[in-house]
Formats: sequence, C-alpha cells, structure tokens
Amino acid sequence: MQPFSVFVRWRPLPPDASDPAELTRNYEPHPSNGRISIALPRQSPQARPWKSSHAFTHIFEASDTSRAVFDAVVAPTLPRVLTGGTGTVFAYGHSGSGKSHTIIGYDFEHREQYGLCLAAAQHLLDALHALNANNPDSSPSSSSALGLGLRMYELRGNVAFDLLNDRSKCHIREGGDGKTHIRGQTEVLEHGRVRVRPIATKACWSVEEFLAHLGGGLARRATGSSTVHDLSSRTHAVLEVEIVSRALLDARAAVVERESEFVPVAKRATDVYLEESLRGLVKDAEGKYVPNPEYQVNQARIDAAEAKKAEFQGYVDDAVRKVEEVLRTASHPCLGGKLVLVDLAGSEFYHDKTIAAVPRPKPSPQEQRVGRQINTDLLALKEVIRARAARAARIPYRSSPLTMVLREHFQGTTGQGADACSRMILTVSPALGQGAATVNTLKYGSLVGGVAPGK
Repeated sequence: MQPFSVFVRWRPLPPDASDPAELTRNYEPHPSNGRISIALPRQSPQARPWKSSHAFTHIFEASDTSRAVFDAVVAPTLPRVLTGGTGTVFAYGHSGSGKSHTIIGYDFEHREQYGLCLAAAQHLLDALHALNANNPDSSPSSSSALGLGLRMYELRGNVAFDLLNDRSKCHIREGGDGKTHIRGQTEVLEHGRVRVRPIATKACWSVEEFLAHLGGGLARRATGSSTVHDLSSRTHAVLEVEIVSRALLDARAAVVERESEFVPVAKRATDVYLEESLRGLVKDAEGKYVPNPEYQVNQARIDAAEAKKAEFQGYVDDAVRKVEEVLRTASHPCLGGKLVLVDLAGSEFYHDKTIAAVPRPKPSPQEQRVGRQINTDLLALKEVIRARAARAARIPYRSSPLTMVLREHFQGTTGQGADACSRMILTVSPALGQGAATVNTLKYGSLVGGVAPGK
C-alpha cells in the first residue's frame, strides 16, 4: 500500500481555446497504482514519450463530476476525522489547471458541484447533527453541541494572511514547545496587557454559515498574473476544518486572555530583576562593573516579582489544561478531528522550446521572485512527503514556512494510518500549449506517489 495516495484530474479544454489540439496521453491501470504516459510533439524525431512510475491511485477524466472526485479522494478520510484524527488533502498543479475549482468549486447552488471543501463540510455537518440529536446533553445552544470551526489563511514566503480576519498579517514562529505557531498582530490593551491572537476560527453550525464564511475568506484571497494564467493564486491557501464545540472554543479563548494577563506581570519581573542587578553594580576606575558596596540587592523584591510571575504562569497552565480536559472528556471522540485542505500556489514552469506554445510575456523580476519562492515551497513539500513515506530519521520540516506550518497536520496522522489520510490531487490540462507544465506536474506526483515505504 502506498504511503501517500496521489490522484490526477484532467480539466476540460476551455471553450474559447485558440488551439484545440490536445496532448496524446495513455493510462495504464494496475491493481494498486497505475501509470501515465505522455507523448509530446518535439523538434527531434528521436524524442521518447515520458512515462510515470506506478504512482497514481486513480485518474479522473474531464467528464468526471466534482462529486465523483470527492467520493474517491476526500470521503475515505472523513471516518478518521470523525474519530478525532487528521486528514490532509493537497491540490497541486500549474496555474490555470483547476486547483481552486477542485478544492473550492464555483457552483455553490448545486450540491453535486460542490468543491472538496464544501462537500466535506456538508458530510461532516450531517454526521455531527446526527450525533447531537442522539446526545440529550447536546442541544443546539449547549456548550457541548458539535459543529465545525473554519480557519482560512494564505502563505506567502514567511508571512501568513488571515482570510477570516480582514487579511490581517500574521507571523510564523516556532515556539519553545517545538510547534509552529501563526500569530496575528500584537494588541496593546489597558494595564500593560498584550494580546496576540491566533488565526481566527469561525464557528459554523450549518452549511449556510459555513458557506458564508468560506465565501468571505475567498473574497480576500490574493491573486496575480503569471505567465500561464491572469488570475493565478500566487499564495498557498490553507483551509482547516475542525470539529469543535462552544466549550472548546471558549477554553481556547481563555488561554489567549490568560496569556495577555501574564505578559505585563512577566515584564515587571524582568524589570525588577534588571533594576536590582544594576543597582548592585558600579563602575570602578578602569570602567569595569564591580559589586556596589553601598547597595544591597533587594532579593525579597525580586522574589516577590518572580512569585507573581509564577502565579500568572499557573493561570496560563490551568487554561491550557482546561482545553485538554474539554478534549479528553468530550461526549464523542470526534472533537478536535481535523480536515486540512491545501490549495497550493500554481507551480511555475517557463517556456519549453521543444513544445509549440502560445507566446507569453516574460515575467517581471517581482513575478520571478514569487515564482522561485513558490517552487522552493513545493520542493520542500515533496521532500517532506518522501522522507515521511521512507520513514527517514530526519524529516526536513524546517525547509520552508509551508512545511513548518503543515508539520502539525502531518504528525497528527502518525500512528493513525497516514496512508489513508494524506492525499494529493494533481490538476492537469490536456492543452498542447501547456504540455511542459502538465508533464512537470505529473513528474512531481510520480515522485511523491511512487516512493516505497521505509522498512
């Protein structure tokens, strides 16, 4: 069994395509995973067709519906989410190949045309409503009622933008606990309190609420031009769909508040220590600091400030334990289960002289820098996936901000059947003019899906 399932979805040619010619392609099925071969018209008659490894779980043709894609790619991960596990689904492909259409979808009126995210939300909410109905303590207004929490943010280099909080700029940091945290802007409150909120979570108790928040986040997503697509997404969009309750959300909010109260107390303890330390020193004739014989360091004052700091640290620790308690004592183990969908930025592959293509303007220096960063992220992601599949001793999560952010989601599936919960769908175009980009996308998927499990 493959450690990372990879699917391929061919998009249809656009109706206004100037060149109706399509790539010559062939799919060779296999009991486990199939392979794809692509024949490209090249200037050299000796050129051979490209053929993938046995890496692809399933190939979706342009005629396959979004519902069929959901049933094969996402639906098998949801039972694990409903038992508190983590599922991760990536969409990878060159600009204009249909990644956003697959993850998000554009037809919100018809359930059969929902993208993977909305279809998953519908499925999960139906299951949660059934659980709530069977639990007498989970009335719609109770703190234990189960719903969905939606987080949406996009990554560009070392910066994240919170799409559910007016695109506020956030920073990616690794904490002392070894986890990666995305923190918003610092708010200075009264009495010296400093509050740093995490990525916003919008609670959703119905599909209508979920759709409203999803649409609002999408409206704030940045787009830009590329050499392939005029409205290409130039960032990686991460959508986290988590099973939550009001009690869990309130407990997490309390942690943020306790941390804000801790900051001025901790700063005061540091100030007191520095004040007493400096008063206890004096410069001698040579300009060196030596003990001040005229001042006795007030250790009692330092100890009192440190005791106050420890007291407020205890409040923070209690709040963190409350979150853990809510998760541990939930009426159903699904609380905290998470589905993460990642709409990766369009991979950039420039002109291939061996393929007849529509001339495109040369990318600007800014576009080239953005493209290099995107490709660096995508390379890092590939290396992490391969290292995990091969059970390498070291997983290079720190290679890029993208893999740092995804670290928790990858590790959430450890020991829970990562093969069943980590999936990628490659979106590709049959257009002859995009043949080089399509082959590069398939090469990426072949490397990711074809790696053998570690022994």
